[in-house]
Amino acid sequence: MPYLGEVLSLGVAISWTATALFAEVGSKRLGSLQLNVIRLTLSLLMLGATLWYFTGSPIPLYTDGRTWFWLSLSGFVGYVLGDYCLFNAYVLIGSRFGQLFMTLAPIAAAISGWMILGEHMSSKAILGMLVTIAGIGISIFNRGKTHKIGLKLPTKGVLLGIGAGVGQGVGLVLSKVGMNYYKLSIPHGMENVNNLMPFASTFIRAITGALGFLIVMGYQKQFDTLATVRHDLKGTGAALGATIFGPFVGVSISLMAVQYTEAGVASTLMALTPIFILLPVHIFFKQKITFKEILGAIISVLGVSLFFL
Repeated sequence: MPYLGEVLSLGVAISWTATALFAEVGSKRLGSLQLNVIRLTLSLLMLGATLWYFTGSPIPLYTDGRTWFWLSLSGFVGYVLGDYCLFNAYVLIGSRFGQLFMTLAPIAAAISGWMILGEHMSSKAILGMLVTIAGIGISIFNRGKTHKIGLKLPTKGVLLGIGAGVGQGVGLVLSKVGMNYYKLSIPHGMENVNNLMPFASTFIRAITGALGFLIVMGYQKQFDTLATVRHDLKGTGAALGATIFGPFVGVSISLMAVQYTEAGVASTLMALTPIFILLPVHIFFKQKITFKEILGAIISVLGVSLFFL
């Protein structure tokens, strides 16, 4: 099929748009901690079943201590810190602005990749950072009655959105380190294990994320709230939707996409979520979308594209 990779990449952006919408509903109904515990637990079951079917083991094979350390650290930064910020941001500023701040992830990944891996930052990447930040600024700042420019969103929501983008980007780099060690530990000829390495790595990250959220929930003495979740069918359904379209379907399609098209093209198309989400939030959540917000989202995505093209 012509342009199969491009079509799959667009499918990823649509899948992640659905994830954000479900996550906003689930976070507001169940709470961000509760939603993350449910989502990561379901992810572990789905990923474990996938690994079992293809490799004969529900847990990752041939992993060593370095692999577990770096992927666990990635899970803590990406899930516990990043997703905690993201899902709380959904409550305060909604999924469309939450996803807008996720365009900061490539910036955080580029900077942390330079610091941790010694990766080169090109002038085009630096320009992409500036364009992305400008796009976000256009969306979240406005001129008030006194003609002073100020935030139109709660400051806490903005800080959480920034934390989400940074956590996602840094977590991605830490995952890369862990997967590099994982690849070295897999015996030659074990193609089935090697092909499932992204799923196995996600499994390890999800373990750390689930344990981290459970520890936070225990510290805040909120374990009893999990028992009440089953009575909220709409919230539970939203949690299931966020799980299926996010770490399961979204990840699977993204892995397929890069096999059929260039990684830069796939990454750029996958980054269209902040634009795709504008119409659904208007239809389902009755949110008013301004021209400046549309323009800001487009500029932010254009900034992201400079990192990959």
